[in-house]
Amino acid sequence: MYLLATDPDAGANGQIRYRIVNHPELFSISPNGTIYTLVPLDRELQSEYSLVVEASDGADVPRRTALTLTILVSDIDDNSPAFSLPNYVVNVPENSPVGTIILNLTAVDVDLFSNVTYRIKTVSAKQLFSLNAITGELAVLQTMDFENLAAMGMGTSYSFQVEAVDQAGVMPPGEATVTVRITDMNDFSPIFSQDLYMGMVAPNAEKGTVITTVFAEDQDPPGTPASFVRYTVDHDLSPYSGSIFDVEELTGRIVTKVNLNEQPSVTFKLYVIAYDDGEPVKTNTTLVEITVLQPSRIPIFTQEEYTFAPVSELAPVGTSVGTILAAAINQTIFYSIVEGNARGDFKVNNRTGVISTAKPLDYENVTSYILRVQADSMLVVMSNLRVASKSNTAKVFIEVRDENDHAPIFSRKLYIGGVTEDTKIFSSVLKIVAKDVDTGNYSANAYRLIIPPTPEGQESFVIETYTGIIKSAMMFRNMRRSYFKFEVIATDNYGKGLSNSAEVVVSVVNALDMQVVVSTVPPTMVEENKEELIKILERHIQDQIPGAKVIVEAIGPRRHGDGYELEDYSKSDLMVYAIDPLTNRAIQRQELFK
Repeated sequence: MYLLATDPDAGANGQIRYRIVNHPELFSISPNGTIYTLVPLDRELQSEYSLVVEASDGADVPRRTALTLTILVSDIDDNSPAFSLPNYVVNVPENSPVGTIILNLTAVDVDLFSNVTYRIKTVSAKQLFSLNAITGELAVLQTMDFENLAAMGMGTSYSFQVEAVDQAGVMPPGEATVTVRITDMNDFSPIFSQDLYMGMVAPNAEKGTVITTVFAEDQDPPGTPASFVRYTVDHDLSPYSGSIFDVEELTGRIVTKVNLNEQPSVTFKLYVIAYDDGEPVKTNTTLVEITVLQPSRIPIFTQEEYTFAPVSELAPVGTSVGTILAAAINQTIFYSIVEGNARGDFKVNNRTGVISTAKPLDYENVTSYILRVQADSMLVVMSNLRVASKSNTAKVFIEVRDENDHAPIFSRKLYIGGVTEDTKIFSSVLKIVAKDVDTGNYSANAYRLIIPPTPEGQESFVIETYTGIIKSAMMFRNMRRSYFKFEVIATDNYGKGLSNSAEVVVSVVNALDMQVVVSTVPPTMVEENKEELIKILERHIQDQIPGAKVIVEAIGPRRHGDGYELEDYSKSDLMVYAIDPLTNRAIQRQELFK
């Protein structure tokens, strides 16, 4: 900007000097009246200045005049959009419907005339989430299951980068990190092992007498609050019964709440609730019928059937298995095992009713026992008048628990698989199978991978912990002829027991490695017999390349005609390729064709 002041006086009295009165640190003026800036200006800090400029002459007592200029700072694109937060953390309930909006992102560009739009920067996140470019609404693209994510080793949170872009500007986009935490929901209610429990009690039983035990199990993941079961009496349905009987919160044992003084043959109905600690809390209810015993010379068992906790096959001789209990008025009771113990594996204490092991047990020979026990008055026993009746006999169910003495065995020592360059994230690659001759949890294998991360620190593959299915965890573009070699570990007892290992090789291929195989049967029939077909193809190829692995990438109708636009569903086209175990790479298509 250029200013000009005039003075008609002659000589020094007419010589004009200029001075910036305010903001001298920002602006300067030359002797000829040109105003210029001393430092870069920032419109976003201050968009307008009122600048006072003084002009004075060269007299001994100079005369002065001042002028106020309004300076407007014009805007340029010198700011990137900025998100309201550098890091967003959002909790999303598992199984949220597709399209659920979980977060509203906001970013502001302080430049004038900015046009901010939003996008997801992390490529893999685009398969899981969508981001509205205009509104910044972040939504889920697929339902996410807490248990499946944990089983795949992906954890229960997912972090990715988002960007805010000024469409009209030249500055780099603004960035922020979004962390989505998948929260476990309470999927299952506790389930009682029986709809009806029955128990007996003496008319004068003391407070704290154990009558029977209820049991409920919750199928939510072990160790989570949703799987923890507790018990309580439903006092609304059992107003009187709940005043004289109770259930232990953690054990489920039904006990007398007071010293009883009840009439014989009376039956009480006690409703018991099992509830978990999940969100929301889920419950279930069962009925316990408690009958007051009739005084009699024939003892009556407190239960018609006893089921004890499984006993280890390695339990030492003399290990207590459980206790049976019968009641009779003013009588000494004698207990005995009358059936189901031909081998003499168990014995019962005649006075206390404690059943214990009499011989070493062998799960591989006998997995369970059903004993019939009898309770008699000692006077009757001494008189040789013992007669079995419905009330003084009971069944005892004993399960032998298998011990973990075998490690998992893989179906092969080397697994070979392939992925194409356009394979999507979380696509199934191959299935790992390991068998364990033990039973129960000891045969339940948990799988994990020992695999180095990529140079970018990204996992290349993950494995579903309990299914053994290996899935892709990254994109493989422009990686043809590359391969990944890593180790898979199988550990029984859900990952807490014995382990074994095998090697895995996954090769990256594309259409150049594939050969079309024509079949004269429909695609559906080929799909049904896919495994058998693979074995036939492998047998031919392995004649020349030992150990080669054939992979069928696609099965479809036979294509023919100009441009192969016609489809014949009576025949099939198979896209196949094969991996050479010596090179860990796809066999050349020309060689495969031979």
